[in-house]
Amino acid sequence: MALITTKAMFKKAHEGGFAIGAFNVNNMEIVQGITGAAGKLNSPVILQVSKGARAYANHAYLVHLVKAALEINDIPIALHLDHGPDFATCKACIDGGFTSVMFDGSHYPFAENIEKTKEVVAYAHEHGVVVEAELGQLAGVEDEVSVDADKAHYTKPEEVVEFVSKTGCDSLAIAIGTSHGAFKFTPEQCTRNPETGVLEPPELRFDILAEIEKQIPGFPIVLHGASSVIPKYVKIINDNGGALKDAVGIPEAQLRKAARSAVCKINVDSDLRLAMTAGIREHFNQYPDHFDPRQYLTPARNYIQELVEHKIKEVLGSEGTAPAIAELAKELK
Repeated sequence: MALITTKAMFKKAHEGGFAIGAFNVNNMEIVQGITGAAGKLNSPVILQVSKGARAYANHAYLVHLVKAALEINDIPIALHLDHGPDFATCKACIDGGFTSVMFDGSHYPFAENIEKTKEVVAYAHEHGVVVEAELGQLAGVEDEVSVDADKAHYTKPEEVVEFVSKTGCDSLAIAIGTSHGAFKFTPEQCTRNPETGVLEPPELRFDILAEIEKQIPGFPIVLHGASSVIPKYVKIINDNGGALKDAVGIPEAQLRKAARSAVCKINVDSDLRLAMTAGIREHFNQYPDHFDPRQYLTPARNYIQELVEHKIKEVLGSEGTAPAIAELAKELK
């Protein structure tokens, strides 16, 4: 099937109490691992590309990798721009075959964020593309997005109605305590489990999410910075020469709770990086004489697929929903 927008995905996700996984892609192995998992579990998936990924891999390569994945896996796939920094980047992706773009104006004052988002929405909608916008700012570092903790701030529920109505955006990324990167919280912000030694972060602000749901009922909500930083992959990395001390993410039970609410899209990037790095480090530690990329990228790809299968089944709840979404997407054309 052809690439679709996120409209049918989010409608079914909201009705069914699940979320769609939005996974960042940078190369062939990551695309293969993600779509292999989604195809196996008959799940829709959003493949998203950051400005940094476009610079690294080239826009055309990434688009054609995703189209190749569609030939192999008969599932609904949306191609999304993650953290579009300006109108020009969003326009290039809209013109270049993406079906969804995010304009990140969260660092601008409220009124300016509205005006800049409106400009992107107008152009996108003219071309049949949907737009994700953002209110509130997440802390952390991911590609070219970097926000110090003291500059991060939660989404204000009292602003969402005005923002959504004036911009015409199709979904809204909010800040309720998630953050970018593999080090989402400092040890001082967490409590350390006395039995496992693992840091446990503070709970997400579900009170803010609930209030936003009241203000804009049925509107698709997005969580950025939602990697779990799964201890298994962190341990493999550290056991094989890595140094990821006190890496901590969002507990999966909290993400599943969010997926049962108005949160229709959950972004995953750092977990993919960790899984891939774990596979490569583990392989080289076991086989230091290997130099063929196929030898070490195969286990890396396998860990990507293992991770995404786990997310679909245990966190997102989207397993088996592809046929209904594909059918609705045809109706919404």
